[in-house]
Amino acid sequence: MAQPVLTDITRIEFDPQFSPGAYNAVNTCLRILPSEKVTLITDNACREIAASIAQELAKVGCMFKAMVLEDLSPRPLAGLPREIAEDMETSDVSIFAVRVQTNELKSRMEMTSIVNRRRMRHAHMVNINRQIMLEGMRADFNHVDALSSKVMEIVSRAKEITGKTPAGCDFTGALNPDYRWIKTSGIISRDKWGNLPGGEIFTSPGEVNGVYVVDGVVGDYLCDKYGDLQYRPLTIRMQANRITEVFSENKALEQDFWSYTHTDENSDRVGEFAIGTNIELTNIIGQILQDEKYPGIHIAFGNPYGEHTGARWHSGTHIDVVGRNFDIWVDGRQIMQKGQFLIED
Repeated sequence: MAQPVLTDITRIEFDPQFSPGAYNAVNTCLRILPSEKVTLITDNACREIAASIAQELAKVGCMFKAMVLEDLSPRPLAGLPREIAEDMETSDVSIFAVRVQTNELKSRMEMTSIVNRRRMRHAHMVNINRQIMLEGMRADFNHVDALSSKVMEIVSRAKEITGKTPAGCDFTGALNPDYRWIKTSGIISRDKWGNLPGGEIFTSPGEVNGVYVVDGVVGDYLCDKYGDLQYRPLTIRMQANRITEVFSENKALEQDFWSYTHTDENSDRVGEFAIGTNIELTNIIGQILQDEKYPGIHIAFGNPYGEHTGARWHSGTHIDVVGRNFDIWVDGRQIMQKGQFLIED
């Protein structure tokens, strides 16, 4: 039986405007060395972006293997393809630049399990697109990292954080001192893999109560399906860290979100409480990969990333929600007004 023809990413033509963002990923965020080996994972939808990254890897002079998901397995993925898992076992760094499909979270969790076990530097570029490469990936991540460190210093000692927005957000997160805050500012280390573009700090909360009005975006595959929710938001009521009610004029969104957050016993539980710190982002664009870094508070229901935060419960799902124009108070001290940080020099 003939072997399938595999895509050679290094022969794919790409827009040269991708190169600054690709350079940032390889040299600023991951700081890849010539002596290291890299696993580059992409799909047909993102292969031009992956080609720009491959060119930067070649300039560094490191070993790398680039693989296209459709060459290895039918989509949506039922699990992580064996070829990828085996290559990751011999790599120092992995990069995942893929347009995800419905019900593929299991395969991504299998991938990040390898990353966590081997303590790899991993760039998670889910649903990366042209706009993100030309905007978020061109950020000054050293600047974003410095601001993220300032915010970390304030919140790591806090007992509670309150968020409000003109759209109707009004909630308070009581913090658990046993849970760790994690910085994913775009500068990626072996301690925690990170999304690119970066720019957030997060923990798992002790308990969240109140209302979150999603006038930005929802995550996972629902992001591509519904896009920017500014004019038809989703309202989520929370009590004792659980969803009690959701409603929206868009009933399809309301039903899809409710179903997603009731997949398993902890899918409706607030697992992540985060503050976006990428101050170079000026607006929501309808893509969760970039929009969750937009300055403000975003939360996620489901998996609390316990291996990093210390939370001692689990869920097989994880979906972020993002709002606009936040005011934020940390133990009564206001650190953000109308989406602008009040703590910069």
